[in-house]
Amino acid sequence: MRGIRIALANLPFPESPAAAVSGACEAIAAAARERVQIICFPECYVPGYRAVDKAVPPPDAAWLAAATTTIASAAARARLTVVLGTERLDSGRLLASAVVIGPDGVIGVQDKVQIDPSEEGLYAAGEGRRVFDADGMTFGVTICHEGWRYPETVRWAARRGAQVVFHQAFHEAEPGGYRPGSFADPANTFHEKAVLCRAAENTCYVATVNYACEGSPTTSAVARPDGTLQCYQPYGVAGVLVADLDLDLATGLLASRCRYEY
Repeated sequence: MRGIRIALANLPFPESPAAAVSGACEAIAAAARERVQIICFPECYVPGYRAVDKAVPPPDAAWLAAATTTIASAAARARLTVVLGTERLDSGRLLASAVVIGPDGVIGVQDKVQIDPSEEGLYAAGEGRRVFDADGMTFGVTICHEGWRYPETVRWAARRGAQVVFHQAFHEAEPGGYRPGSFADPANTFHEKAVLCRAAENTCYVATVNYACEGSPTTSAVARPDGTLQCYQPYGVAGVLVADLDLDLATGLLASRCRYEY
């Protein structure tokens, strides 16, 4: 068995950008105490996702760079890898991004490529996909809408050797919406069922991480390569969800048999 221990930072929406940085550093330290090797944060956790009802300050490239440096220092102290949900400015365009930070610094970036219609005017669409390597594991990242609705964003990584695809989300309760008590509840929305499907159709792990939101229709969870649920965080409960993965199960077999290249 080739094992790895991951963590999903199921945290409340930060009260401020500064609180997001301190919250990320605290979660990294907590993960280190659990001997975690890789921790993933929700979509745009630093400085906070720019939803219409959230008071997130205008983007600031210098502040984002300083925040990344601070979190990189926390990753170095903890000797683990961080998949940070954040944002970045590129030629004046604001991108929702995942910055992957190892113990020795930034490894690379995966931008959100598929933008939800509700995000038009908030974020620009990025270009291209990549996989990352850390602690003997290959992984990809897909961000919120694109992971739920576009199967190819997970398949692309699995076809290139990703044993795990991290899915970063921002998914709050809607007025009058169903409030689930168990993962992939049949009465709930399609989103959590999609996570199980992405794992099963690609024979890889999918680890989805959301904010700890009261009444949220989705929560953080890990789906096994056969499409079954390994674990999930109680809805609305803040915490660091830890999971031990058997990488030998993540063969990518079904992804490799797909006749279409993305």
